[in-house]
Amino acid sequence: AEEVQQQIIRETFHLVLKRDDHICNFLECGSLFGGSDYKLIYRHYATLYFVFCVDSSESELGILDLIQVFVETLDKCFENVCELDLIFHMDKVHHILQEVVIGGMVLETNMNEIVAQVEAQSKLEKAE
Repeated sequence: AEEVQQQIIRETFHLVLKRDDHICNFLECGSLFGGSDYKLIYRHYATLYFVFCVDSSESELGILDLIQVFVETLDKCFENVCELDLIFHMDKVHHILQEVVIGGMVLETNMNEIVAQVEAQSKLEKAE
């Protein structure tokens, strides 16, 4: 339900925001997502927070690397990504994320390949 989603977003925001920048980027979320099997892994870039929720079978360092690849790809596609890019170009952000992760599986981590696919999609959309 939408109310539950909004509650999860609020609680996640408050948990991550109150943490000091010098504390590790891994956070047990416990009852927030229905069990202790889930973790929040996040990175803070300037005014942007990127947060992934994963189960205990995922590698924390692997997810941190995935966030780094995602942010660097966003930076290449938007030329210095900011909040407004994420808000006004949500479809492009989702497309970039889908080039990296589909169905919970990481498919691509090569930034050049991801950017090439996004540019090809943009050309197709412009041709229509």
